[in-house]
Amino acid sequence: MSKIDENLIHKALANPFRREVLRWLKTPDQHFSRGCIDLGHGVPVNAIQARSGLSQSNVSVHVAALVDAELLVATRVGQWVFLTRNEAVIHAFAAQISLHL
Repeated sequence: MSKIDENLIHKALANPFRREVLRWLKTPDQHFSRGCIDLGHGVPVNAIQARSGLSQSNVSVHVAALVDAELLVATRVGQWVFLTRNEAVIHAFAAQISLHL
């Protein structure tokens, strides 16, 4: 894994909705209907948009920030984009926070 960008991650985590998306994706079976979850790929962006009640463009901006910070992995399958948490980056970031703060 490449070095994580702590500043980009802090910026992404500064928004409460983005933290909520990470919480939802930590236990997707508790937050999304079984029909939405593809265990091989994750949760589709449209399911996150539906749960949030936000516009598609607003959700896209938030998801892009999380993907840019490498906290989420986006996988395109046909016309769908599925999201999963990037646990390696999340754990590395938590370890750095633990050491330095």
